[in-house]
Amino acid sequence: MLELRRLRLLHALAGYGTVNAAAEALHLTGPAVSQQLATLEREVGIPLVRKQGRRLTLTDAGRVLVAHTNVLLDQLAAAEADLLALRTEIAGTVRIGAFASATATLVATAWRSVAAEHGERLVLRVAGMEPEESLSALARGEIELALAHFYDLLPCALPPACERFDLLTDPVVVALPDKDAADHGGRPVDLASLGDRAWLSVPSDTSCHEMLQRACGVAGFVPRVIAQIGDYAAVLALIAAGAGVTLLPRLGAQHVPSGVALLPLARPINRHIFAVTRHRGDRHPAVSTVLEHLDRAARDLTPTPVAESAEAPHTA
Repeated sequence: MLELRRLRLLHALAGYGTVNAAAEALHLTGPAVSQQLATLEREVGIPLVRKQGRRLTLTDAGRVLVAHTNVLLDQLAAAEADLLALRTEIAGTVRIGAFASATATLVATAWRSVAAEHGERLVLRVAGMEPEESLSALARGEIELALAHFYDLLPCALPPACERFDLLTDPVVVALPDKDAADHGGRPVDLASLGDRAWLSVPSDTSCHEMLQRACGVAGFVPRVIAQIGDYAAVLALIAAGAGVTLLPRLGAQHVPSGVALLPLARPINRHIFAVTRHRGDRHPAVSTVLEHLDRAARDLTPTPVAESAEAPHTA
């Protein structure tokens, strides 16, 4: 008989790649994980993992067993969710993985309203994660809610056995110095007109950077990126100094410095923000409540892609 406890270990190893990382995630010691994996291999009578440098990778048999384990864990999570749905008390801890601009807006607003309505009975725990990280953490069972996004030009695939809840459509805007905005007359910007400008971007391993590259490519040019900075506020500060221009989602520009204007695109691009739970995870009363508060926050925060300058109010 295969034990679910040992199958969880193999599942964790598949996700983390090393015994130490899997042990830390499961709150076990490395030797304990190695011992249980060895026992599991004896039970099935075939190797499940192999060494590849400092990491362990799954054999074909290991991949087959992990695929079946995914189904078992999803079914177990659904059973737990159905049982929890019978509870009337809204209490517990909900762990959320969220990217920076969602944390500063949606999560912060929801946190305030959750605290006001439920006090210490409902506790939120938030970890800063890019969408790829939060979706992986959700699949591993490390969090109950992932806040993720995709751009029109960059579709996003969800992990198996997950459910998506759309929250907000966030328009992409052009950020440029006030003088350049005046030259455009405050009208929507054709990206082709900025082909000879210096561009600023967030790091190349982010979807925002890839969106910028693809949008400029569609407009017929390769952007000349002179700086890559992992913080929208710093990018906007450099634009205020006249360093260049950029594209960014509207919620990423909560505080627009003096000398910077935001203009809409002539060919609109949107970032779609959504929450993700594991299958039937929204049946958990606490998770369902947090989703409701996030949805309420999204309605309050719906951004408007209008021209802005330092003299105009900066609303989101």
